[in-house]
Amino acid sequence: MRKSVLLGLATAAIFSSSVQADTLEDVKKAGVLKCGVSTGLGGFSAADDKGNWKGLDVDVCRAVAAAVLGDASKVKYNPLTAKERFTALQSGEIDMLSRNTTWTLTRDASLGLNFAGVNYYDGQGFMVTKALGVDSALKLDGAAVCIQAGTTTELNLADYFKANNMKYKAITFDTSDQTIKGFESGRCDMLTSDQSQLYSLRIKLAKPDSAIVLPEVISKEPLGPVVRQGDDKWFNIVKWSLNAMINAEEMGVTSKNVDEMKTSKDPAIGRLMGGQGEKLGLDDSWSYNIIKQVGNYGESFERNVGTGSPLKISRGLNALWSKGGIMYAPPIR
Repeated sequence: MRKSVLLGLATAAIFSSSVQADTLEDVKKAGVLKCGVSTGLGGFSAADDKGNWKGLDVDVCRAVAAAVLGDASKVKYNPLTAKERFTALQSGEIDMLSRNTTWTLTRDASLGLNFAGVNYYDGQGFMVTKALGVDSALKLDGAAVCIQAGTTTELNLADYFKANNMKYKAITFDTSDQTIKGFESGRCDMLTSDQSQLYSLRIKLAKPDSAIVLPEVISKEPLGPVVRQGDDKWFNIVKWSLNAMINAEEMGVTSKNVDEMKTSKDPAIGRLMGGQGEKLGLDDSWSYNIIKQVGNYGESFERNVGTGSPLKISRGLNALWSKGGIMYAPPIR
């Protein structure tokens, strides 16, 4: 068993008895949601020049705040490195984590945490400079690799190179900003991470067109929000806040037409718009507040990472199941 897993198990055991299992009441009492995010990943969670946090992961935090507090702006964002994120959640420093975090068996079963869903289906890839003249990861034998510590990419990288009988030299950094600076300075031949992160990091280069993302995808990386185990009420709230956004897109309910849709005769839309709050311990306007203030999943995707954003990522797997993707939410009924 890896040292990091043992540390996580020990940490979970230490905090399991000290963290209250009534996060909903704690958030209501505080009047603000403490949400763990990245230290700055464009499109997912990053602060603009005015200090306003934006991104696909940030919108999950905002959705939960809208559902619980009626105001999507009532969020305190805690920037965390990959190594810090789980301890911060286990200790109660944050109420939830929404930080491009991969759902795995080890994390789900060994750290005292629960994944509340998937808000982005991703996969690990590789970025190289065009000057390297490489068009496939299989041509990277002996390469120096920039990689972020405390992530699933480390083990995936080792497995991929071993399976293809190749060697590499890992150059490890604590933050994604450090990895892209190491890559740009020439300390490594390639940078590996989730493909979404590679696109986000590429636009930080002085010359973004000087780098390419190779075609290989070597892993499954379902990314989503995380909560502590032992608080099913809070787990349900975070889970269904995300599900409400996905279901709203499928039903055609947007931030712009949500008021008009309140009078819809479609029973499914009626359930989405209200009447289910008591099952979650929330006001019946919980889902309306999410859609009105944050938008549906498609709106969030498009403005943060989609073709209308600097990242220009196509929906791909993250398209709705009815439109060729695998994004799917259980029904609200």
